[in-house]
Amino acid sequence: MSRTVSIITSVIAVMAIGLLPRASAQTGKPLSCDAPEHRQFDFWLGDWEVMTPDGKPAGRNSITLELKRCVLHERWSGAGGMKGESFNTWDRTKKQWHQTWVSDDGSLLLLDGTFQNGVMELTGASVASGSQTLNRIRWSSLADGGVRQHWEVSSDGGKTWKTAFDGRYRRSKPAH
Repeated sequence: MSRTVSIITSVIAVMAIGLLPRASAQTGKPLSCDAPEHRQFDFWLGDWEVMTPDGKPAGRNSITLELKRCVLHERWSGAGGMKGESFNTWDRTKKQWHQTWVSDDGSLLLLDGTFQNGVMELTGASVASGSQTLNRIRWSSLADGGVRQHWEVSSDGGKTWKTAFDGRYRRSKPAH
């Protein structure tokens, strides 16, 4: 009986530690996601209709702020039926942004980067059919309140780049 009580006590202790707020080593205060760096990608938040440069529908995207304002969660639905989601967060340890993208075709893309001069740029490598591709995706605010997402790929180590996707985001009209 005492062994069971000991195991239960250990499990409760581990669970309690997980529930404690994390604290900064320097200040001892709980960490939050309210620093300016955490807000750099907020221009992408919202419900969007996404069009190609020639005005054809590319899909719909919803970006929400979740987990105590620490994560931008993207939910993509392409015009061709493909669905995907990404989780975007400021990595305070590495001092850069990180995105993990997954889709219903089994794709996984891990990107890292920074926000500079009004542009969020994330890069990362992916491997398909044994060959490596570099991915560079840039998001920028447009004067009309929209967002441009420009995704380029390189199969020669970054010497040359080809556009894989060029989307213009415009806010979805609210349903009446």
